[in-house]
Amino acid sequence: MFADRAKIFIRSGKGGDGHVSFRRELYVPNGGPDGGDGGRGGDVIFEIDEGLNTLQDFRHKTKFAARDGEQGGKRRCHGKDAEDIILKVPEGTVIKEAESGKVIADMSGENRRQIVLKGGRGGLGNQHFATATMQIPKYAQPGQPSQELWISMELKVIADVGLVGFPNVGKSTFLSRVTNAQPKIANYHFTTLNPNLGVVDLDDAKGFVIADIPGLIEGASEGVGLGHEFLRHIERTKMMIHVVDAAGSEGRDPVDDVYKINAELEAYNAHIARRPQVIAANKTDLIYEGEEESPVDRLRAEFEPKGFKVFPISGVTGAGVSELLYYVSEKLKDMPDAPVVFEQEYFPEEELFYIDLPYTVVKEKDVYVVEGPKIEKMLGYTNLDSEKGFAFFQKFLKDTGILKDLEEAGIQEGDTVKMYGLQFDYYK
Repeated sequence: MFADRAKIFIRSGKGGDGHVSFRRELYVPNGGPDGGDGGRGGDVIFEIDEGLNTLQDFRHKTKFAARDGEQGGKRRCHGKDAEDIILKVPEGTVIKEAESGKVIADMSGENRRQIVLKGGRGGLGNQHFATATMQIPKYAQPGQPSQELWISMELKVIADVGLVGFPNVGKSTFLSRVTNAQPKIANYHFTTLNPNLGVVDLDDAKGFVIADIPGLIEGASEGVGLGHEFLRHIERTKMMIHVVDAAGSEGRDPVDDVYKINAELEAYNAHIARRPQVIAANKTDLIYEGEEESPVDRLRAEFEPKGFKVFPISGVTGAGVSELLYYVSEKLKDMPDAPVVFEQEYFPEEELFYIDLPYTVVKEKDVYVVEGPKIEKMLGYTNLDSEKGFAFFQKFLKDTGILKDLEEAGIQEGDTVKMYGLQFDYYK
């Protein structure tokens, strides 16, 4: 079964905690701190696998977690870093945050490998917290916590041109004639149950990739029929070939068909509906000669003034197909070579940092003590030795309301603030 959507839970590894220990050796009765640092937690990485073309692997297993980093040890021993977890996906997979639908990563184009969730950094052992005034620190930094997220994945095929039109208008027959694709063809509605891709090779002109987008009917944008399942596959295409049954062999009006399909595209995504489009008036081999106004003339009179060039073709005999393909190739010359790529909108490291965790502000003698999971998490993330890290630390105190709470507790300039192993003087 073709699977082009999946929803899974992913979790990175927690960083190993720093260790609290002191050097105790013969003849060294009062050795200093020697607690080692924790190891790094594993990342969750997505990678393109050229051999995959569906998301079937995520249908039955829906939870993926990287391992945690190892805790630091005595004698400055560093905890072991955890292995990353690598999830293989087909090219064209768009990864989104499940609740908001915002794009995290588009696995296409040059983006072959992306870290989606970073493993936690290992905490520092107590050896790092010794100072002239605190020579026996009994505090080690906790490892940076893991990150977890529900994500949705959608496979959006990568093609230059999309074939759209009602079922049974001859899209699959056309595709099999002009490419190396071998779609199943039969005289039934919804014969094509997954997107078919093919490569068009042309003499003395640039070829292109074409996709048959199945299941479009009236109401598809609202979930009627199968169209809603496959409309996403047209989102990357640069232009469309709109195939209609010019002979009206199913009793439908080809002019009306074009308007109805375009209305579905507009309802689904107005931006897609405005992309260049050419009309392939198919099944001309079934049109009886001698009609007062041929269906092709009607299509041209209706749509060419609107900028849609009409080509009479026959997918069965091949008549008119070559002219259509060379026209499309020429149009594609003026469009960017790179595939349509969706920009990142959701940044897990930033979004997941500010989740609501508690903290307390308490005055003990002349020191203001700030503690709680929120503080531990911040200290795990932040390298206060760097200018950028310290600026982030200051912004964190302000944005989370900790500075305001300290002021309400009566803190004055020059007073001492303590956060686990960190101690500093307060100045506005």
